[in-house]
Amino acid sequence: MTWPFRKPSKRFLGIDIGTSAIKIVELSKLKDRVKLENYGEMGTQTLTERPFRTFERETLLLSDQDIAKAITTILEKAQIGTREAFFSIPDFSSFFTFLELPPMKKEEIASAIQFEARQHIPLPLSEVTLDWSITEGEISDRKRSRLKILLVAVPHEVINQYQAIARLSQIQLISLEAEIFGLVRALIKNKMAIIGLVDIGAQSTTFSIIENGVLKITHSFDISGNELTRVLSKSLNIRYNEAEELKKKYGIKSPEMPVGRVLSPLIDLMGGEIEKIFRNYHQTEGKDIEKIILAGGQALLPGLKEYLSDGIKKPVEIANPFANISYPPVLEEVLKEMGPAYAIAIGVAFRGFE
Repeated sequence: MTWPFRKPSKRFLGIDIGTSAIKIVELSKLKDRVKLENYGEMGTQTLTERPFRTFERETLLLSDQDIAKAITTILEKAQIGTREAFFSIPDFSSFFTFLELPPMKKEEIASAIQFEARQHIPLPLSEVTLDWSITEGEISDRKRSRLKILLVAVPHEVINQYQAIARLSQIQLISLEAEIFGLVRALIKNKMAIIGLVDIGAQSTTFSIIENGVLKITHSFDISGNELTRVLSKSLNIRYNEAEELKKKYGIKSPEMPVGRVLSPLIDLMGGEIEKIFRNYHQTEGKDIEKIILAGGQALLPGLKEYLSDGIKKPVEIANPFANISYPPVLEEVLKEMGPAYAIAIGVAFRGFE
């Protein structure tokens, strides 16, 4: 799902404005070869003591000046000259819903979706931009079937603010895209598989089921990187920054140790949410997930991959969005560590090659 503004060039940026950091990648393409040209990142605490994001009226608000300053700084320090960009929109600032429609003509779909959207979107339609795609069923002169529609609504306010950020950063905005679609593009290589994507961010965790390359289910919950650190800080009676360092160092690799004992119940809650979605999907579709891919800044938490795999009884792997990208061999280990956190930026940048 994208909201296009310009025709892309063959070298451009993918920009992911996260709660704890802004990440930028510059990709180019020559024939069938995609190359990593450059990348850069800045944590929110580096630029301002205030978070980039706040919530009001269930709409995500962005500090335009702060983010534009961060983006400009990253581009300058990394010496990135490209100014055409794709931005990701966080899933928790979008509204996702799945609709079922009876067989109908192609020209009837738009009005049917508008009618159904009023029943599902918690904001007036005059305040949002809608996009949709058919996930099941088909329309042709010979055959019509029931349709399953993925509907996405983004508040005008959010779109306007991203446009303002691009303008302040002197960036040419090509399009906006919901994070989950960037993740799918970057990480789902086997289009015939049924994959669970777990994106563990600072603000929230999103679990999605992808079947044959198509998003079937997406669900967000509050167990996130910041929550893990907050609970650890409170339980061990230490400062937040100290808790963050302990979390990164020990994770849940040793559940019997103090850090693991605090974090493992929260990871169990996360695993329970994921298993619940598994069960619902199996009951409604009669199908099972084949494996899970972990993405996001918390994916490399020590012991997390193994702990989740043991609990959910499914293979779990760490996201590697650089797998099909050309880069200097000297960056191999660095990009392996960066991969889960850069998956969204890479995925939205890949949008230009489609």
